[in-house]
Amino acid sequence: MSLNRRQVTALAGSLALPAVAQAAWPSKPIRLVVPFTPGGTTDLLARAMAPELQQRLGQAVVVDNKAGAGGNIGSAEVAKATDGHTLLMGTVGTHAINAALYPRLPYDPVKDFAPITLVAAVPNVLVLNPANAARLGIHSVADLIRVARANPGKLNMASSGNGTSIHLAGELFKSMTGSFMLHFPYRGSGPALLDLMAGNTDLMFDNLPSALPQIKAGKLLALAVTSAQRSPAVPDLPTIAEAGGAPLKGYEASSWFGLLAPATQPADQVARLQRDAAAALNTPLLRERLAGQGAVAGGGSAAEFAALIASETAKWAKVVKASGAKVD
Repeated sequence: MSLNRRQVTALAGSLALPAVAQAAWPSKPIRLVVPFTPGGTTDLLARAMAPELQQRLGQAVVVDNKAGAGGNIGSAEVAKATDGHTLLMGTVGTHAINAALYPRLPYDPVKDFAPITLVAAVPNVLVLNPANAARLGIHSVADLIRVARANPGKLNMASSGNGTSIHLAGELFKSMTGSFMLHFPYRGSGPALLDLMAGNTDLMFDNLPSALPQIKAGKLLALAVTSAQRSPAVPDLPTIAEAGGAPLKGYEASSWFGLLAPATQPADQVARLQRDAAAALNTPLLRERLAGQGAVAGGGSAAEFAALIASETAKWAKVVKASGAKVD
């Protein structure tokens, strides 16, 4: 069968349509959901990544804070998104801890998401209100253990929400030291830090990037980091395992943050997002910026991030069980 010129042109155009449609993504601004309030580490990392992704994707990347329920509200919204232009800055809380802590989640951390890449890993840092610490005679981790054991329920511990690594770091501390402190969950690290600096709470196991400026300004007293090794950002601070002695031997409770898309996101788009995010995280400027905040930049493959989520889910399920942590 022979085709005339008009038929050939029409056929060529129809064959080209899928390629054109594919190349057009993203066709509108990307919404990057942060499931916590502004001012915390999740928010800081999202805002550091947004302009880098925007430059590479050719569309605006808008950070949208959707806080509540330990990150569950914002995470569930992304899990159900079908517009192809909604991403999540997930955390160890939303994608490893909450599955063990909450009897029912409004999303499945594995089935409802496509991992893109790890953005950063950070230690938490044990910080106290300086005036409250001085009044109670707390100048070290050993002092904190002594006061907490002698006065069950007298100290109160702020967190960025139920199920966050900040919450679980404190629960692990309580479990290993045989102490009891009241837990005050907030809707994010930002408001929790404000209340801590105001003296309305006593202590917090905050992510290092969000607490570091306040530590340097003298508004918070830092006693130790929660990682297995000291942080280059605060090399003079011991680890909790170092400072706490025998009761805290082996203590470790670090945090991580990563980009995820809804599970329905086409594989080629996820691959492009991983390439662009990894390229951004490998630029010296962004790596140095994150290092200055106490964070170690990621940028690995989607498969590596998925493997991290799986291993951390198993780890934190044991911690939740051992600590007896509950949603309160």
